[in-house]
Amino acid sequence: MLIAALYGLITGVLLCLTFGTVFFSLIQTSVERGYRSGIQIVLGVVASDAFFCFTAIFGTSFLPQIEHFDKWVGAIGIIFLVVLGVKNFFRVPTIASEDQEDEPRSKRSMVKLFLKGVALNALNPVNFMSWAAIATYLRTKGRYDLAEMIIFFSMSLIGVFGTQTALAVYAQRLRQFITVKRMKYVNVITGVVFLGVAAKLLWEQFLK
Repeated sequence: MLIAALYGLITGVLLCLTFGTVFFSLIQTSVERGYRSGIQIVLGVVASDAFFCFTAIFGTSFLPQIEHFDKWVGAIGIIFLVVLGVKNFFRVPTIASEDQEDEPRSKRSMVKLFLKGVALNALNPVNFMSWAAIATYLRTKGRYDLAEMIIFFSMSLIGVFGTQTALAVYAQRLRQFITVKRMKYVNVITGVVFLGVAAKLLWEQFLK
C-alpha cells in the first residue's frame, strides 16, 4: 500500500511537469489575477482528472454509447482551444497587484475559472488515454488489486493538486519581475501553445 501511494504521488507530480495548455493557462492566470484565481483552474483540472481516474478504475460502461464519441470530444476541444488561442493574441495584458489579490472575487468569476480548468483538461482526449494506460499497466504488469488502485490514483490526484498549486503560487511571486510588455509575450506564447495543441488534436483525430 505504501509503495502504491508513493508511486501514485510521483506520477501525479510528473504528469504536471509538461508544458501543455493547463501549465501555460495556470501561469498566465496566476500572474494576471493572483494565485487564488490560479487555484480555481487547478480545482477544475483535479475534478476532471478525478473523473478520468474513476473511469479508468471502474470502466466506461456507464458512459453514453455515442458513435465516434472521441471524435466529437476532439472536435469540441479543437474549437475551444482555437478560440482561446486567438483571444490570447488580442488580450490586453494585466498584472494583479497585492491589493487586487486581496479583493474578493465574484462567485461567477470563480466558477468560470473552475470550468475553464475542467474544459482545458477534459477536452484533450490524450489526458484520459494517459490515465487509462496507467490503469491498464497497473492491472497487468503491477498486479494491483482494487484497493491499491484506489490508493495510487488518490495519491496521484493529491500530487496533481499540490504541484499545480505550487506553480500558481510561484507564478504569482514572479509578478514583480514581469512587466506589461513581458506579459504580452506570455499571452502570445500561451496562444501559440493552444493553437499548437489544437493542430495536434486535428491531425490525430481527423487527418492521420
